[in-house]
Amino acid sequence: MRNSFLFFLLFLSFATWAQEETLMRGNVFNTKTNLPLDNVNILNINQVKGAITNAKGDFAIRAAVNDTLHFSYLGFKSIKVRVTQDMIRFPGTRIGLTELAYALEEVVISPYRLTGYLDIDAKYMPINTNKQYSISGLDLGYEPRTGSPSTAGKVLGAIGNPVGTIYKLFSGREKDLRKLKKMKQNDEIRTMLNGKYDRESLCEILGIDKDKLEDLLRHCNYSKDFIKNSNDLQFLDALTQCYEEYKLLNK
Repeated sequence: MRNSFLFFLLFLSFATWAQEETLMRGNVFNTKTNLPLDNVNILNINQVKGAITNAKGDFAIRAAVNDTLHFSYLGFKSIKVRVTQDMIRFPGTRIGLTELAYALEEVVISPYRLTGYLDIDAKYMPINTNKQYSISGLDLGYEPRTGSPSTAGKVLGAIGNPVGTIYKLFSGREKDLRKLKKMKQNDEIRTMLNGKYDRESLCEILGIDKDKLEDLLRHCNYSKDFIKNSNDLQFLDALTQCYEEYKLLNK
């Protein structure tokens, strides 16, 4: 009986330890050259925490057993790794990333027929009359879509109509969308997103694909240029603003 009790205590303490968040250390390398990769973005999807590898490919990130880590690096295939007990107990886990083969796409220099003469070309170039709005904490801004109502007005209209697009996109995702605030508060993640444009990290955190993610901003009246050209940090800031207005008007 005593042995059974001791075994139960041992099992309970082990289970508690396995669920505790601790510092996991590892190394990321190129599977083709076996050389370390620096500046690899590492995202703990469960804890919403980030890390970046150093020049030796080493990293340290807060994680618990069964957390999912997302590794991404430009030109390499992104992977997800489930944290195991051994990864926590034995530092130095090696994670290999595989290079992607890219085909060069045709680049269109200009959609307009330009002559090279400024006086003539100026008559045919479209004039952008969109107003610019600032993004908090950034020097750049965004443009609402031409002829569209304000973001708040669009959101309000969607709430008044239960089948509104924004209502459907946001409704039921409150738990995932609350992670946006955590992302903005994490310096490592902000640094990571400031240099990314693929929306991959945002999609992984929120659990939705890129098209649906962009739909959120499209229906909040952000311009096509902003949705296409903003970096992931700007995109996160705009998405958070849209969600905060949705919550305010949905009370």
